[in-house]
Amino acid sequence: MHVIIAPDCYTGTLTAGQAASALAEGWARSAPHDRLTLVPLSDGGPGFVDVLAENLDGEVHAVVTTDPLGREVPATILLTTGAAGRTAYVESAQAAGLHLLAPDERDPTVTTTTGVGTLLQAALDAGARRVVVGLGGSGTNDAGAGVLAALGAGPVARLGRGGLALGATTADDVAGLDTAGDRFRGVDLVIASDVDSPLLGLKGASAVFGPQKGASEEDAQRLENALGHFASVVARVRPPARDLITGALLKPEREPGAGAAGGLGYALHLLGARRVSGVEAVLDAVGFADLVASADLVVTGEGCFDWQSLRGKVVVGVAEAAGRVGVPAVAVPGQSLVGRREAMTAGLSGVYAVAERPDQVAAALADPAARLADRAARVARTWSPPRA
Repeated sequence: MHVIIAPDCYTGTLTAGQAASALAEGWARSAPHDRLTLVPLSDGGPGFVDVLAENLDGEVHAVVTTDPLGREVPATILLTTGAAGRTAYVESAQAAGLHLLAPDERDPTVTTTTGVGTLLQAALDAGARRVVVGLGGSGTNDAGAGVLAALGAGPVARLGRGGLALGATTADDVAGLDTAGDRFRGVDLVIASDVDSPLLGLKGASAVFGPQKGASEEDAQRLENALGHFASVVARVRPPARDLITGALLKPEREPGAGAAGGLGYALHLLGARRVSGVEAVLDAVGFADLVASADLVVTGEGCFDWQSLRGKVVVGVAEAAGRVGVPAVAVPGQSLVGRREAMTAGLSGVYAVAERPDQVAAALADPAARLADRAARVARTWSPPRA
């Protein structure tokens, strides 16, 4: 059998590359006769640049930027050159990622995306005419105000202090919004994200994702109010355009993906970005359609297979790509919170969690690579029968 092993990262424990290696090690243990092709993936979150750098002919460019609390951190952008000119791939999590913060530092009321602005400016300085920004895994909830400040929309002292401070924003604080947008004139700015949520509301950045970043229920409500105020101020400075057919206002805060990465998608929409599925962008970049056409089985996985996974993350993206050519796909996540019917509807032929019960989670986290390999070995015995 030809088996493609194509996982996302297992957040907080294994990178996508490490997860692919662990799955391969376990699979080979039980099915040494199978041919394995490792294709680590990302949906735009942590590992986005590393995954693409492994598969694209490009140059990795080192950048010094700042983390969500303003401390200097190393980062990279990937530069490739094609017929349309130079493309830069930027991973927002390298500057705004939750993984950059210690548990007691996780406070989305004060964290900022200013460092992401530094990465975008580095991409422009490198001559990129297309900039693809992977969004995901952020520890911020500032509507991308920090990015706008870093690009000249307003003072960092006002816009780079986190989401809660946006409740005091004035029109003067975003007076340079058009100047920031002018930096991307003639540049194809692309949002690569699995999240299609709006900025505000019950499905928005603060309500849905704020608690994952350390926000209390009260914090999430305060952030919602602050981001709502910020969006209203921006709308006064730059009134939204109208749809030429319906006449409806085209409000950037309502655009799909505006709520991604704590509202960073909203700021990028203000700069003229368009959104694509993060996992689809990566699958296209690595030539996954051609790879899967020659496979007998695809194995994928992530840390926790849950309802968010069903909204366009790597596991479902891989299953859909495999399904289009009639190749079965199975998932080996750390945990699974999705029912069998939902998993089958998503295109998966099986889900085999490392931790099948809550009391097994601690052991799985204690040695994630070994436990993942063990589970893959058991799955291989089911899907790859021994040769006669």
